[in-house]
Amino acid sequence: MLESYLTGLIVCGGIIVAIGAQNAYVLSQAIRREHHWWAAGLCMAADITLFTLGMFGVSAALMAMPQALEILRWLGVVFLGWLAIQAFVRASRGRAALETGEASRRSLKGVLFTTLAVTLLNPQVYLDTLLLIPAVGAQQENATTFVAGASSASVLWFGLLAWSGSALAPVLSRPLAWRVIDGTIGLMMAAIAFHLAFNGSL
Repeated sequence: MLESYLTGLIVCGGIIVAIGAQNAYVLSQAIRREHHWWAAGLCMAADITLFTLGMFGVSAALMAMPQALEILRWLGVVFLGWLAIQAFVRASRGRAALETGEASRRSLKGVLFTTLAVTLLNPQVYLDTLLLIPAVGAQQENATTFVAGASSASVLWFGLLAWSGSALAPVLSRPLAWRVIDGTIGLMMAAIAFHLAFNGSL
């Protein structure tokens, strides 16, 4: 059982860390201290739900609907492109963008919607959680313990992102730092969108 748990923790931890758009968004919210624990919690809940569904055979239904993944792919390209443009605009405005952000914080509903979109509009998420992970889990001695390990990886990683981003906020909230952070996030989102458009997955 311990081996199944550790396999789930390590394999799924590597997959979660590799999903760049989701991580970049949660980290940016944590640095802003803007509903970041809600965003992290939603990512955890989505991962745990998808891991569980994958282990109970939803992968078969996904294989039967390849066109659904194609639609999600292009929706993801558009949405990530929009997030990249927003980040570049904030980076170009610098101090003004920071002051505006402090004056008008985003609503919890807006943050949750964006988190959900970043999480679910990437077809690679479904390939990983509903196909790849169940394929590994099927070879384990205890599937339930494997899912527990995978879920623990998600909780630990997104908890770390939310905590570390918030803890570093006083240092990273300087105007120049914000320009660098937003510029970097914009580049990451744009790169992921291009990769998704031309390669079909991350």
